[in-house]
Amino acid sequence: MNPFKKLASQTAIYGLPTIVGRLLYAFLTPLYTYNFAPAEFGTMSEMYAYVSFFLIVVTYGMETALFNFSRLNDDPAGKHKVYTTILTSIIISSSVFVAALIIFRQPIANLIRYPDHAEYIVWLALILGMDAVSAITFAKLREQNNAKQFALIRSLNIVVYISLNFFFIGFCPEVLQHPDSMFYGFVQKIYSPEVGVGYVFIANLIASAVTFLILLPKIIKGFVPLSFLKGFGSNGELSLFGSIIPYALPLLIAGLAGMTNETMDRILLKYLLPADISLAQTGIYSACYKVSIIMTMFVQTFRYAAEPFFFSNAKEQDAQRTYAHVMNYFVIVCMLIFLGTMANVSWIQYLFLDKEYRGGIEVVPILLLANFCVGVFFNLSIWYKLSGHTRYGAYLTILGAVITLVGNFVFIPIYGYMASAWTTLICYAAMMLMSYLWGNKHYPVNYDLKRFVGYIGLSLILYCLIGFIALESKTTELFLKNLIVLVFVGIAFVFERKNLVINKR
Repeated sequence: MNPFKKLASQTAIYGLPTIVGRLLYAFLTPLYTYNFAPAEFGTMSEMYAYVSFFLIVVTYGMETALFNFSRLNDDPAGKHKVYTTILTSIIISSSVFVAALIIFRQPIANLIRYPDHAEYIVWLALILGMDAVSAITFAKLREQNNAKQFALIRSLNIVVYISLNFFFIGFCPEVLQHPDSMFYGFVQKIYSPEVGVGYVFIANLIASAVTFLILLPKIIKGFVPLSFLKGFGSNGELSLFGSIIPYALPLLIAGLAGMTNETMDRILLKYLLPADISLAQTGIYSACYKVSIIMTMFVQTFRYAAEPFFFSNAKEQDAQRTYAHVMNYFVIVCMLIFLGTMANVSWIQYLFLDKEYRGGIEVVPILLLANFCVGVFFNLSIWYKLSGHTRYGAYLTILGAVITLVGNFVFIPIYGYMASAWTTLICYAAMMLMSYLWGNKHYPVNYDLKRFVGYIGLSLILYCLIGFIALESKTTELFLKNLIVLVFVGIAFVFERKNLVINKR
């Protein structure tokens, strides 16, 4: 199959649960903002920021390591051994980590200023453990290009999670207001209004458990503790594990630094702003971050499909040329998403946000561009993954983490969440630039920089034009703004039609 068609096909299949799920998650944002005060939404955002960090810790770079070491083994037995070694190590280490969190739940709750909610720590610890093990099994499905099974299981996870959110946050409170309802007695037994935002975590816990149970046959098949612990020698699992760790640990560091860039602002807002407004400001910023969901959704979808694609095409003669074309199309789609979102943000904000949250809508264009830079950085990062220089991934994300920490610590007390938004953009732009410069030395890819910069510049000019349009008739205004988006599509088509004809061949 043509590599571009294959990538598009895989992106579509991987993207089905991601796109549908993200869109449905987007509909959870108004459910949250219309039912939770900004401070409660801030609590939820902060707790998930911690989960994001710890999920990096408990997987410690093993997903990417599975792709790399499977690529180096041509025989099925060797690939399976890579899987069993990585999965077994994740199960053992995650069990210890989760047990520690549960045992020390109260001191941890006190430390993060939720002394009355130690149960949050237990719920999130269990989610972490199951998601870490499931992540390796999902990675194996991706490595096998088993996109349909991946999509099916992920879709079920999303359906369970979203359904339970609507049940606990929308349905149950409504039933309690009507004692004559046939569901009143049932809801009284299982629902307590005092739990509040905790039901979001409970829904997540149940969804993760369902996914874990579905994947359990594959997990059992890959879990070989006795073989792992006895696997000394040149061909043993521990020997293989010893060769995997030097590759994976820099990715762990890179992952932690990367998560600092992605979510640390949600944590720091709580501690750097006055206590009476900090959680509310965190909630407003986090809710407005959700408006940039389409860009985040596309980048995440692309990452699921692109990583195994990049590795599987590494041995092809024209691999670098393929990577360059992929980057070109990626930039076009991202700039189209940027313009489309900003052309329609006037009505999107009412769909997503209650009036208490809409004051933060000005962060949306900044965060859209920041997420675009994340996607470009991911495209560029293939150079250090394929060349084995994974330490550079750590260097780059540590650079970003330093920018994130310094920018937030210095400017949050002055500018609030706007400082977090601008710091995020500067961080990812710097990482993107440095990755390109280093990659050009170690694994040069002839990216078409003129088109890259041209499409970005064009989209920013058109964005400024969109901003100048303000009419009494909002329908006419919306029509003209979206007409400008079509101008971008037309210009991109004119410049890319020759490449599209070539790639069809």
